[in-house]
Amino acid sequence: MEYSYKTVKTNIDENEFKIKKKFGQNFIIDNNIINNIIEKSEIDSETLVIEVGPGMGALTANLVKKAKNVIAYEIDITLKPILEKIEDSNLELIFDDFLKRDIKEDIKKYKYKKIYLVANLPYYITTPILIKLIEDQIGVDKIVVMVQKEVGDRFKAKEGSKDYSSLSILFNYNYDITKLMDISRNVFIPKPNIDSIVLCMNKKTKKEEIKNIDFFYKLIRDSFKYKRKNLRNNLKNYNLKLIEDVLSEYGFDLNSRAEQINYKIFIEIANKIIEKG
Repeated sequence: MEYSYKTVKTNIDENEFKIKKKFGQNFIIDNNIINNIIEKSEIDSETLVIEVGPGMGALTANLVKKAKNVIAYEIDITLKPILEKIEDSNLELIFDDFLKRDIKEDIKKYKYKKIYLVANLPYYITTPILIKLIEDQIGVDKIVVMVQKEVGDRFKAKEGSKDYSSLSILFNYNYDITKLMDISRNVFIPKPNIDSIVLCMNKKTKKEEIKNIDFFYKLIRDSFKYKRKNLRNNLKNYNLKLIEDVLSEYGFDLNSRAEQINYKIFIEIANKIIEKG
């Protein structure tokens, strides 16, 4: 199916569908962008694809042509009549809140060589969705997602930039991140207030050893807790002597701010605290 303004408008009118702001619904109307995302995702017949927020199925209808199986999670049950028009035996529609699902349980019946997330993510829960994939250890090999530009900038940011955050560290530790394309706000119904970008995140095959991953994630969250404060203040409940010993090796000290520190240094700090206490 070719998606356009007319396609989306027809779906809305024929199904008396009401766009729901609470679900962050913005439906894409540019078929060229859809085809570009599908092509750059490099999905094949050995790939299980997870899609979150399929909406009216613009991506879904194309994903099923390429993937071995597609699991699409949609929270808005009123989209069911529209999505069920996509009749394909390799598509499973789950009308539920993705954040509350046991994803490992959902996918265990499938056989696949690779698992990808490909989605135009609902803007209001973009970050929780991606964090869930990592923290639940789903083992996603590639993530291709359309997100708000300012959010995407934070995900791919490097130390020293204004967008660098604990999320930057979380995602850059686990994935190699590149921007695939810019997306204008004008290709959606309704039109959002900000432009978007499409990111490609490939799972790293080799990662630095972390002795306690939960502790590492807590450390980076605490380090960025108050952006205007330095590490001494943000990490005052940690062993500051051990932290300063590591920082000094790289020309930093406790007066430095978290946004100055490369994620590999944070890994070293976390490991040293676990070792020494």
